[in-house]
Amino acid sequence: MNKKKKVLVAMSGGIDSSVAAALLKQKGFEVVGVYMKFLPDQSRMIEHQSARKSKEAADCIGIEHFTVDLREKFSTCIIDYLVKEYSVGLTPNPCVKCNARMKFEALLEEKQKIGADLIATGHYARIHKNPKTNEVCLKRGVDPLKDQSYFLYLLSQRHLSQAVMPLGDMTKQKVGQEAQNQNLPLTDQKESQEICFVPDNDYIRFIKKRTARGFKKGPIKDQKGNVLGTHQGYARFTVGQRRGLGIAASHPLYVLDIDPINNAVYVGPEQELYKDTLIASRVNWVSATSVIDSLKVKAQIRYNHTAQDAVVILRSEEWICVKFDRAQRAVTPGQSVVFYKGDVLLGGATIMRK
Repeated sequence: MNKKKKVLVAMSGGIDSSVAAALLKQKGFEVVGVYMKFLPDQSRMIEHQSARKSKEAADCIGIEHFTVDLREKFSTCIIDYLVKEYSVGLTPNPCVKCNARMKFEALLEEKQKIGADLIATGHYARIHKNPKTNEVCLKRGVDPLKDQSYFLYLLSQRHLSQAVMPLGDMTKQKVGQEAQNQNLPLTDQKESQEICFVPDNDYIRFIKKRTARGFKKGPIKDQKGNVLGTHQGYARFTVGQRRGLGIAASHPLYVLDIDPINNAVYVGPEQELYKDTLIASRVNWVSATSVIDSLKVKAQIRYNHTAQDAVVILRSEEWICVKFDRAQRAVTPGQSVVFYKGDVLLGGATIMRK
């Protein structure tokens, strides 16, 4: 008699991860759920509610469940990263870093402890293995409105080769129906679109409590260097921002650039937000090991951005240049640029300059 494969499922207390666990059990896996405690003390109520819902879902499905406390690691790996990036004039993407450096790393560590064969998450993305090369590729989820592959470009072959994502071939509507069929106690839970660990979504107050850097008064300038006003800290701004400038002008002004060295914020008309080139670093290739000098791709510069035709040009192992066929609006340093070939995620990098 063949032994059931054991799979460790990250269960956040939400519909998606709970349905993923239920589907895996239906397929005959021995399923164990784990709730990962990340949030700092000021989010204790949210953390408690999520942990309770995770346990309730596991009980409903009829699987083993445990909790692992990762708050200290989360603080140094994710919160410190967020604060540091804003303090040097960048607009970070904590979800990308959290998925690879926290969630998947923790899952693999706990998998080894309990002797599981696989790990699983409720992400809307698909994992495919090439039987000839054993290379694993990550593809977009079939639901274009819920595809989460953008947030997973920091994953490696080591992560993907041991992972399954049961929701990749499903739409959000079908997942909701499955949750009702399973009588999971989660169908009325609202999904958060903001930074999960920032209370009231007030990231400025959250960062200011942890650092003074980036919150010193400085000039707001136009592209010619003329001073138009005064800002209360460049960490309050991001490229493309219009509100909160406090400048009276005859036409709308947008943040074009942030200069942390000179403590200046540059603004201008909307048409100046469009750029056809960016420089990026912190590159990670998931499924593009044959890249030599340049590569034609579809490049996506934020989660809700439609990927556009571009060429990635390798400058070094650490730096790349991305040239778009058409100029893109509000290319934002600190955000992620992610590359696709069809629906296959090739890799990505952090935007550093426009």
